[in-house]
Amino acid sequence: MAENIIEINDDSFEKIVLKSDKPVMVDFWAPWCGPCKAIAPTIDALEKEFGDKMTFVKVNVDDNPVSPSKYGVQAIPTLIFFKNGEKADQITGMVAKQKLEETIKNVLI
Repeated sequence: MAENIIEINDDSFEKIVLKSDKPVMVDFWAPWCGPCKAIAPTIDALEKEFGDKMTFVKVNVDDNPVSPSKYGVQAIPTLIFFKNGEKADQITGMVAKQKLEETIKNVLI
């Protein structure tokens, strides 16, 4: 995991995600999830590219069941993008880096 990607939990979700002054990408994942591990290097690269404009966080769904349940996460990896405390977009499953870049750019507009 990249050093600037923040590991958060259900207790810190509101403060770090919903009250953030910049958009946030939340990666809902689990240590046993193969696709989660596969997409992690792409997320790390995107954090290096967009980290000055967007906050990147991870939520382990095994340890934090409240946040994924609240946002309807039924499969992982699920990436949910928040802007101004509201859900702006969502991607579920393994997708190409280009699709993630497009989504980030749209959220940042």
